Amino acid sequence: MNDDIESGTDETAIADGETVGAAAGANAAVEAELSRALEAILMAATEPVEPSVLAQLLEQPATLVNRMCQRLAASYEDDQRGFQLVRVAGGWRYQTHPDMVAYVERFVLDGQRARLSGAALETLAIIAYKQPISRAQIASIRGVDPDGVLRTLQSRGYVDQIARDPGPGQAVMWGTTVRFLEKLGLDSLADLPPLAGFVPGAEVVEALEQGLRVTPIVEPATPAPPLSEGSASDGDTAQGT
Repeated sequence: MNDDIESGTDETAIADGETVGAAAGANAAVEAELSRALEAILMAATEPVEPSVLAQLLEQPATLVNRMCQRLAASYEDDQRGFQLVRVAGGWRYQTHPDMVAYVERFVLDGQRARLSGAALETLAIIAYKQPISRAQIASIRGVDPDGVLRTLQSRGYVDQIARDPGPGQAVMWGTTVRFLEKLGLDSLADLPPLAGFVPGAEVVEALEQGLRVTPIVEPATPAPPLSEGSASDGDTAQGT
């Protein structure tokens, strides 16, 4: 009797184990299918895809989609692939691995490289850290008219008109775009490096001021030349006359 009970218990345990194993296998198959779907969607996308959009497409929770993207990104990094899956501008996208940028630049640019000028980079930095900001405010910071640079940055898609000042004149306010975040590989403006790291401390500023300060040169007074004897006799003669 006891043998029958033990035999039945063993069979139940085996059946339960097979059920758990089958369920685990089914879950693994579903996850593999979802991972393939994620790869296919992101490969076809031209812009970062938000987790909420991916969740709707896969009919899965956004938290699960994020975890799957993170696992995919880690697997690509472990395999030392030439591309990455990264979170930028609020979404996920594929991009070239930083180690391979030089090779891609040769293929894409091939002598057609167009870099932003120093003035454009300065203006872009001002807008990024001070936005929303008006043209007049940019001009007051840089000391020059920024109209030409603003047109260049807008044509590149890095900045755009995002609002109007509620004050007198309702000046156009400028700000950065999603393309700006994509180019820098940032998820949001909060990921910009703090300005404090680029501003020298008070002691450095004081040392610079001391080094640049011009000390006036004081020349010693030149004494008057002594009178010659002939000049003195001429004066005596003139007095006598």
